[in-house]
Amino acid sequence: MKLLITGGGGFVGARLARTLLARGTLAGERIERIVLTDIAPPPADLLADARVEARTGPLLTQTDALRTESFDGLFHLASAVSGECEADFDLGLRSNLDSTRALLDAVRANVGAGGKVPRLVFSSSVAVFGPDAAVPLPKVVADDTLPAPQTSYGTQKLICEHLIADYTRKGYIDGRAARLMTVTVRPGRPNGAASSFFSGIIREPLAGVESVCPVSPDVSHPMSSPARTIDGLIAVYEASRDQFQGRLGMNLPALNVRVSDMLDALEQVAGPAVRKLVRFERDERIAGIVANWPSGASAARAARLGLKPHENFAEIVQQYIDDCKALPTAAQTLKGLQ
Repeated sequence: MKLLITGGGGFVGARLARTLLARGTLAGERIERIVLTDIAPPPADLLADARVEARTGPLLTQTDALRTESFDGLFHLASAVSGECEADFDLGLRSNLDSTRALLDAVRANVGAGGKVPRLVFSSSVAVFGPDAAVPLPKVVADDTLPAPQTSYGTQKLICEHLIADYTRKGYIDGRAARLMTVTVRPGRPNGAASSFFSGIIREPLAGVESVCPVSPDVSHPMSSPARTIDGLIAVYEASRDQFQGRLGMNLPALNVRVSDMLDALEQVAGPAVRKLVRFERDERIAGIVANWPSGASAARAARLGLKPHENFAEIVQQYIDDCKALPTAAQTLKGLQ
């Protein structure tokens, strides 16, 4: 089995690759090759695996070469993030919409030349949901809630969901869109996502560094740990067409928590001194973006695949600590626990 993971050098992509390599199989087939594409090389541990091939550069510059290359499966994770898309409209269109269309057409060209119809999992986002005067946003968005995105990022993700559904209808791919919840806690440095602070208010204090929260403590949002997110992507890939229940996007499981709940969990796991490293300083730009996101999500279709969220946010904090201890080069030192 030969797989392609776009965005394979990023946090989620690299973790997915590690998980698949450790499993050795996917949907009952032996994994022989994983091609990772990203604008930066993947971590050294992945490059050291003989089953891994890395291709560096923007996805849009690589799709022509993919037109004659056959893959059994694809995980399309490459994306410009929410804050970047709001700041640079053309970047979002190029990185999210144009690259996805080019990738789908590369697969279509190969299938048209007699290649195998591959299975493709697309990482969509809870950002496809938003408030609209014609469609009020419920407190908890479900699989069948009408998407009305209020950001360029969410709009681009929704367009890609429908493209994948239509390419599937036409028989060019077996496509599935999985709507990721905000993945927390992400290691490393903050990125350009408007949701980056959700990780920062946990990650930085655990490293002994002050963190600024740009929204109020009562802001609620659907969260998922990295491990549960990877479980979801793999389960969506391995589901039969009937088990996926249609062609439209599926919500992955979420733990719906307030910022105050997150900080309570941080204190529970790491102590009050660590929690005190978080201070509140409102950022109107970020707060405005977050105000147009769902405060909670449900995932009935994913539940029928056996997928569940964590029971509490303390489990997510502890998972991050355990990950740091297992992969010390992948995250900051946990100074806040020393």
